[in-house]
Amino acid sequence: MVNDVGLAEELAQDALVAALEQWPRDGVPDNPGAWLMAVAKRRAIDRIRRERRLEDKIGEIGHELETGAGPGGEPGAVPPEFDAVLDEDDIGDDLLRLVFTACHPVLSKQARVALTLRLLGGLTTDEIARAFLTSEATVAQRIVRAKRTLAEANVPFEVPAGPDRAARLASVLEVVYLVFNEGYAATAGDGWVRADLCLEALRLGRILAGLAPAEPEVHGLVALMEIQASRTRARTGASGEPVPLHEQDRALWDRLLIRRGFAALLRARGLGAPPGPYVLQAAIAASHARANGPEDTDWEGIAGLYELLARAAPSPVVELNRAVALGMAYGPERGLALADALADEPSLKGYHLLPSVRGDLLARLGRTDEARAEFERAADLTRNAPERRVLLERAAACGAAVPAAASSP
Repeated sequence: MVNDVGLAEELAQDALVAALEQWPRDGVPDNPGAWLMAVAKRRAIDRIRRERRLEDKIGEIGHELETGAGPGGEPGAVPPEFDAVLDEDDIGDDLLRLVFTACHPVLSKQARVALTLRLLGGLTTDEIARAFLTSEATVAQRIVRAKRTLAEANVPFEVPAGPDRAARLASVLEVVYLVFNEGYAATAGDGWVRADLCLEALRLGRILAGLAPAEPEVHGLVALMEIQASRTRARTGASGEPVPLHEQDRALWDRLLIRRGFAALLRARGLGAPPGPYVLQAAIAASHARANGPEDTDWEGIAGLYELLARAAPSPVVELNRAVALGMAYGPERGLALADALADEPSLKGYHLLPSVRGDLLARLGRTDEARAEFERAADLTRNAPERRVLLERAAACGAAVPAAASSP
């Protein structure tokens, strides 16, 4: 209606505030969604009138509201024509429309991802910044500029069709996976896992798989998320502390999710295209899922998959994960050599997993003093409370038993 993402956010928030004020007093309406929509539309009309814009639209929307209002002038059902506009594309999912809108080509790739994470997952700018390995101020500026650009370009609220859909799909997949990752291993806060974000990302991924059944990377992403989500119950201990992959009770892994992940991976491979980044990551996750225990893991195969991934989607984080795999497949010296080569990488300067991985590898080499320092540095860098406690415990234990295996990605 208002062709402005920022303004739409404000109107939605105003409607929610009105509900918090009125529903405890008057009761929850029969159709809460319609009530909220009607209130937001009325606030939109007030805003349009105040700013003296879209005068022709005022009469049309005002008439719709009057005919759709409940008894006594209270907000009621919205006009069916308005609902028809919302449901005119082939998905019928407002959230997915919002993702595709925020991933419009008029925005830079960084702006698309930042804006969608903010709108879709409700992540703070700080959480998004840590996911991007960049500064909070940079992310805030991207979001503000993105909203302004969408408003100025009058980007429609829709799921695109044809070539436009394909062009935006890669950005949408990146956004969905970043949301999943924030749920899988929270960058900040008092909890290690945010199950709500994982479930939301899985839901969107499954919808995308139905929307683009011939796209291998869509199925690859779904496979990756299904298999990773299968470990959720085993990833935290009794006190909510993170449990490394090699220490997890694999009996707690969700076999249904694993089977669903394997099926999605088979669909991706069956399409015949060269494996992309998500298909390769799903294959890595599948290798872990096939192993009955840490000692059965095909680390050489995983290291080979990471080498392919580094070619398909080169990044310092992929190289760091490859260092872990090399250390497990061929010994900690090989892994440490690659991890050391990443020490001066600017984007990893504040990334706590770099010293954490180095600490693992140094501890396995018996260099406990150096390992302790790395674990302490990692603890200083992380913003997640349970993870910090585990890292400090590992630092304190460096003089005792050497860890059995490095932290796996």
